[in-house]
Amino acid sequence: MNQSIYPPRQLAGALRAPSDRSITVRGVLLGSIANGACRIREYLDSDDTRAAIGIMQHLGVAIEQREQTLLIAGRGLRGLKPAGQPLYCDSSGTTMRLLAGLLAGQSFGSVLDGSAQLRRRPMRRVTQPLSHMGARITDTDGCAPLHIESASLHGIAYTLPIASAQIKSALLLAALYAEGHTRITEPAMTRDHTERLLTAMGASVRRDPAGLIETEAPQAGLRPLEMHVPADFSSAAFFLVAGCIHPQSRLRLTHLGLNPTRTGLLDALQAMGAQIEVEAHALDAGGEPVGDIVVSSSALRGIDVGGELVARMIDEFPVFAVAATQAHGTTVVRDAEELRVKESNRIDGLVEELRKMGARIEATPDGFIVEGPTRLRGAVVDGRGDHRMAMALAVAALVADGETLITGAECVSKTYPGFFNDLATLCPEAVS
Repeated sequence: MNQSIYPPRQLAGALRAPSDRSITVRGVLLGSIANGACRIREYLDSDDTRAAIGIMQHLGVAIEQREQTLLIAGRGLRGLKPAGQPLYCDSSGTTMRLLAGLLAGQSFGSVLDGSAQLRRRPMRRVTQPLSHMGARITDTDGCAPLHIESASLHGIAYTLPIASAQIKSALLLAALYAEGHTRITEPAMTRDHTERLLTAMGASVRRDPAGLIETEAPQAGLRPLEMHVPADFSSAAFFLVAGCIHPQSRLRLTHLGLNPTRTGLLDALQAMGAQIEVEAHALDAGGEPVGDIVVSSSALRGIDVGGELVARMIDEFPVFAVAATQAHGTTVVRDAEELRVKESNRIDGLVEELRKMGARIEATPDGFIVEGPTRLRGAVVDGRGDHRMAMALAVAALVADGETLITGAECVSKTYPGFFNDLATLCPEAVS
């Protein structure tokens, strides 16, 4: 699918972004091994979450989708059944890596596979620490398919070599089946949705200020889960940046997940001088903070981004690069080499596609450098099969002269199937 975007005269209104993908996937996996019926309201319906739901159904879990609610008949920690076929994760790295931990301690074997894109993503960073726990798991030249055999697990002390919520979560899920304590140290704090959900379900998960997380298998299993999924900050991020860089804008983003491990982009934009108001509400039943954000046209300035902030905005760098093209001065991103092994090589891809629109951006081994502000021009650009790349290019098109044509725009369905419809609601003349 190709999508044309034109610069609108103004950008105004209120929007609830799609529900959080990361929380939905974790809710499906953990709800499936809870002791009883779970309800996940306002869940995200997307390619990634459908993959997680389908896999748990293949593992014997009854899951009913009723309007905006998932009804999950949790089978307990030991109630899953062998699928009898490879479990297809589509293009969801989150689903595959977390399932590797969940399935490592089962009494049966499994095979995890996915799309050609997912088969290119590194998996040894998960399989190696799981093997240290006693898992019998093999990858395929460091990637999927993953072959998992039945094994008895034991707790370990493990320091993550990179800041990764997916690796951390895989180990936390494996720890539900391990004898003894599991201790995980992360070099920088990453999204903690797994820890919050496990705590809400009665598991013991403790964290100290030095980044050490300690847990053990719950003797009584996991309590059933009842929760509302907040709007996904990573999906709202595209409109957050659009509201900053468009010269005539005022947007309200509602019921947004404001977990501090996810809001690094918010901190970065505020450091750039963005006009942003945060109206915090409360915690939902899954332990997640929620609230509204109001964003208006802003005069941005370039900043340096690196260190611990990178882990808290790792998914938002494509659209952050767009914000940097409109900021006065130089923006430098470093310590973000992980961007090279996402759904696409987001460093080189960003540079190539934004340069087509006139951006002054260059790649570095662990990030990129942007000189701004730049008056962008419409161009034919490629979504590169990467949902965040395609949506970031659409945001750039909102401040570019003339028509921008995004090829391969259908990839937004991975996390935000209604993205272009929502954009048209806020500014109908932008979408054709």
